[in-house]
Amino acid sequence: MNHKILLSFLLLFFVMATSWAQNDKSTRPSPPATASGKVGDATITINYSSPAVKGRKIWGDLVPFDQVWRAGANEATIFETDKNIMVEGKQLPAGKYSLFAIPGATEWQFIFNSETGQWGVKRSGEANRDPAKDVLTVKVKSSPSSTMNERLAYAVTATGFALRWENLEVPVRIK
Repeated sequence: MNHKILLSFLLLFFVMATSWAQNDKSTRPSPPATASGKVGDATITINYSSPAVKGRKIWGDLVPFDQVWRAGANEATIFETDKNIMVEGKQLPAGKYSLFAIPGATEWQFIFNSETGQWGVKRSGEANRDPAKDVLTVKVKSSPSSTMNERLAYAVTATGFALRWENLEVPVRIK
């Protein structure tokens, strides 16, 4: 009888451990990452999943030009500010937003959307964004990166934030 209890316990432990491991986001191919910093008095935090290049052509291929993109992998990228800020000269109230982008060959759009917590893409493959909940859209210019960035990375600087991936950098000014 003791062997049955021990076997049942071990089986239960195995099932629970497997379940916990599946919820460990750090083991994903595109692990979670956070960029945080100050722009003036505002604290800016960007939570995203960081895919790798893995020898693929990113811009205009894996991430198509002129289509809405979740600005990361897995769940929609989250942009949070604790103060009202000006993004590329336009007002963005303090709060938490899903950040989407429309990459272009030289010009990009970043979209701040009030819906958060959703998976980044729908089953159809398109970005999981409700345009009716867009709060702000800004246009910015991309430029070649000084280094190859194997993983998607955001950086918050004193002047705003930048997306860096593959051989591209996309800075966004914040005041």
